[in-house]
Amino acid sequence: MLTSINPTNNKIVNTYLEMESEESIKIISLADDACIQWKETTFAHRSVLMKNAAKVLRENSEEYSVLMTLEMGKPIAQSRAEVEKCAWVCDYYAENAEQFLSDEIIKTEATKSFISYQPLGVILAIMPWNFPFWQVFRFAAPNLMAGNAGLLKHASNVSGCALAIEDVFRKAGFPENLFRSLLVTSKNVNEIISNPKVQAITLTGSVPAGKSVASLAGSLIKKTVLELGGSDPYIILEDADLEKAAMSCVTSRLINAGQSCIAAKRFIIVQSVYGEFEKLFLEIMSKKKMGDPFDEKNDLGPQASIQLRDELHEQVLRSIEQGAELILGGSIPEMDGAFYPPTILTNVKPGMVAFDEELFGPIAALIKAKDEDDAINLANKSIFGLGASVFTKDVKRGERIAKEKLNAGCCFVNDFVKSDPRLPFGGIKESGYGRELSPLGIKEFVNIKTVYVK
Repeated sequence: MLTSINPTNNKIVNTYLEMESEESIKIISLADDACIQWKETTFAHRSVLMKNAAKVLRENSEEYSVLMTLEMGKPIAQSRAEVEKCAWVCDYYAENAEQFLSDEIIKTEATKSFISYQPLGVILAIMPWNFPFWQVFRFAAPNLMAGNAGLLKHASNVSGCALAIEDVFRKAGFPENLFRSLLVTSKNVNEIISNPKVQAITLTGSVPAGKSVASLAGSLIKKTVLELGGSDPYIILEDADLEKAAMSCVTSRLINAGQSCIAAKRFIIVQSVYGEFEKLFLEIMSKKKMGDPFDEKNDLGPQASIQLRDELHEQVLRSIEQGAELILGGSIPEMDGAFYPPTILTNVKPGMVAFDEELFGPIAALIKAKDEDDAINLANKSIFGLGASVFTKDVKRGERIAKEKLNAGCCFVNDFVKSDPRLPFGGIKESGYGRELSPLGIKEFVNIKTVYVK
């Protein structure tokens, strides 16, 4: 039995019967059958249906937003924004997929030689709960447009979202079994990956989950794309606009109650402006309101579960034991639900939990750097490499640091890291490999075929 629990009040939202192995095998087979015919359709036909999916999302935005907020506690305004972003990615690939996957002529000695992009078949997506619609649509939109079929193994606590997403594509007119949700737990994943009809796997989740899936997929010679954890560093240089930087940093740290792989997590400030930045950061963070995610006056809702909240608090306590100083928050509130307040730790250094591990919640780690070089070294001193930001009034300086110095897949200057359908998204090191979104994302799960004619 799969259970969705409202983290705001710990009440059961719904329960779902877990699929038996035989049912999963049947669904995989049906998806494969649907894909055989889908591969033969034109981009124009696929585009019409993907545009329909965007329309279905917008017409049912409130229903889907409420469902997200009920199942994982996202503030309702952020849920609505997530639905709109999903519609955007559908529109983006509906309008651009044909161009992205058009044949590329390469001049050789042949009469004609070119690169052709052909669909692989059934792609399995193993997705997390923190952005229960967006994570799925950023996989599904490009892959369905490329001619593939999609299987979704969603996080167990957002099974309602999984079924709702399946229904979006059904309402949009896609073939009945082209995109299906598998209501199974993690213990069933290996069997699904091993099914010969599953051609490739994409996973967004934890590092241990990524290693496990990649290991099995590798043994079967099946391609994977992994988007794993992050401990994004935000560098504040001495010439930064400190007020704007502090606002941007707080916004990034508290989006989705801090439950984002690309949320700002380590704030590295050069010592000449450290005191002023800390004061501004504390002032802004202390004004943020925590509470019922359906109340639009609140800035952050609960963590996704009591267990996750308690694990987060344990990380904070361990950091304090290691020498970090608590200047805001840091205690479990006396209220129903999985709430954890905006929290600031200072005097954070390498070797501490708050520096080395990913804190998946509204906890900011403030770190003092001697100068630019020291700040860059501290930023790169991490097993992760998903996103990074640098704040400076010297745009050329910021661009140089972002391009040449920061070891991450997504590097921003004077703004917080965000995903955008037009730009590639992904990381390096233990943040994973491969890219989603943009022209690169749609080419991850296609056969890049050489055709040589003489």
